[in-house]
Amino acid sequence: MREIGLCLFGIASGIVISGGVFAFIVIIGIVPRLVQRTKTAKHILLYESVISWGGVIGTLTMLSDHLLTGMGWIELPIGMGYGVFVGCLAVAIAEVLDVIPIMCRRLKVAKSIPWLMLVLAAGKTVGVLIYFFVPGFLILK
Repeated sequence: MREIGLCLFGIASGIVISGGVFAFIVIIGIVPRLVQRTKTAKHILLYESVISWGGVIGTLTMLSDHLLTGMGWIELPIGMGYGVFVGCLAVAIAEVLDVIPIMCRRLKVAKSIPWLMLVLAAGKTVGVLIYFFVPGFLILK
């Protein structure tokens, strides 16, 4: 009975947390912003489906260490998908909070916004590469 109760509690907690995450994604407006920027309004249902299935598949990959065993070829597109999602989420949060416009006004770099975004993306990429490929980086003493 204890295990059944823990399973039910875990499922209920997961439903609540995933509902909160998807509500957060809806509130900050990632999907409408992507649709607006890419001019692909006719594919909005595809965006929503891919985000929903991405959440389900991402959860399954986190719960099972063996789900992708022997499928090394698929790790690159999955990793890129995670990266694109996290990048879109970070930019959407920054945009909602008006961080980028305020920073550009204060630093007087309004004409350099594309370069600023490129440098931020390059910095994130270098950080991820160091995190995953520098031996011993994750070892805590």
